[in-house]
Amino acid sequence: MKGILKIYHPEETLQYNIEKAYCKAIYSNEEHFLEVDIITDDSLDDVEDDSLKYHFSQINLSVFDFPLASEVLEGKAFQVEDTDEEEFTEMIFNNEEDALIDDNQLSFSKNEEGVLEVIWKGKMEDVFTETDDKIDFKLKCHFKEDCIEIDDEDE
Repeated sequence: MKGILKIYHPEETLQYNIEKAYCKAIYSNEEHFLEVDIITDDSLDDVEDDSLKYHFSQINLSVFDFPLASEVLEGKAFQVEDTDEEEFTEMIFNNEEDALIDDNQLSFSKNEEGVLEVIWKGKMEDVFTETDDKIDFKLKCHFKEDCIEIDDEDE
């Protein structure tokens, strides 16, 4: 598991395990841009049938094309806001429905193993009960490379 996403809905706190995560400062046309892509797993082992999470079992959170002053992320915090002209964030449920998110605060640091981590706080529209209220979410995730081992057995 790469981390946890918690959504603080008034009816229940929804907790998702993060399965995949990608983060990179990209250099293009003499500018740096932030890319973050985080995907939760679709496990429902801890969810009852009447849970809000039951209908939204997987979430994909992304930041893309957000301008940076430099490629260094460690020790930095960013306020990422979409505008009418530019979109930098995306939250998609089950690869189908999307939610508007705002007040996005991303803080980067390195953990005790020297691996880059992000804490992402924000607000999202309530797609669970379709109210007009915004609900808080918080995510903590590390970007440690997955090690894939291949057995060198003779066939």
